[in-house]
Amino acid sequence: MDPFDNLLRGLHADGAAFGRSVLTPPWALRFTDGAPLTLCVPMRGEGWISHPESDKPRLVRVGEAATVRGPAPFVFSAEPRSSFEPGELQDVRRGQTGVVDPVGADHTDRLVLLVGVYHVRGRVPQRLLGALPPVLVVPEDQDCAALRDYLDAQLDAGRPGRQVVLDRLLDWLLVCTVRDWFDQPEAEAPGWYRALSDDTVGPVLRAMHEAPGRPWTLASLAAQAGVSRSTLAKRFTTLVGEPPLTYLTDWRMTLAADLLAESTATVAAVARHLGYADAFGFSAAFKRVHGMSPSGHRRLARTDATAA
Repeated sequence: MDPFDNLLRGLHADGAAFGRSVLTPPWALRFTDGAPLTLCVPMRGEGWISHPESDKPRLVRVGEAATVRGPAPFVFSAEPRSSFEPGELQDVRRGQTGVVDPVGADHTDRLVLLVGVYHVRGRVPQRLLGALPPVLVVPEDQDCAALRDYLDAQLDAGRPGRQVVLDRLLDWLLVCTVRDWFDQPEAEAPGWYRALSDDTVGPVLRAMHEAPGRPWTLASLAAQAGVSRSTLAKRFTTLVGEPPLTYLTDWRMTLAADLLAESTATVAAVARHLGYADAFGFSAAFKRVHGMSPSGHRRLARTDATAA
């Protein structure tokens, strides 16, 4: 397992928000759900995404996919505009699946838009969101192009399990979209992503993510790469942006935050699971990274979950 696998495990399409809208111009959809991440895929037609954190509208055509980082509302429209009058906008919220198809309308330029909403929970997937721009647009690769045709057919299918199939296919499309973005030269991919292809650092990153609770030392990590400790330290810091053990501690504390929020395991059990000999050393590291004790974080997470 590598960092990319870990960060994507917590992202799943919300079935209630998976839908298709058929629109004729002029149209302007404002997504007001506040979702941390939205995937937009034009099945037919094209449109422009306007986002408050983006300097200009971005065109998305058939054969391309876009992700939009929330929670700020954004607009998908027929025209490249950044401002709209209230009466020009059709608000779209979670769970809305609509078809707007006036009788007698000219369908030459109609839009068929597939939208997947991702309500991200936990610190692990948040690390991925932090590496994404407000709006990214990428062309589909060959595998995803074939997936598009299958998705289009499934939208009208009434077979049992349809929604589950659609959700999982949409998850696949999201993985392809984000990965293809990171692979582009102009993308500011995180250091760990580019380091995965390095012969020295890649095996070390995978080892830490595969077994974060092992009692790793610089020497044992260097053994994973078959190099000296000094070689690993220098190479890892250059590519990733921080030393190996600093990265490991940060990753452990990210996992710890989610374990404390989502499970009933004791602080001592979480500490042992992540490679700490005692709860005191773990608590000190947790507070240094997150600014509060493990128990305080758990109480806050439960309060937030109740409020939601």
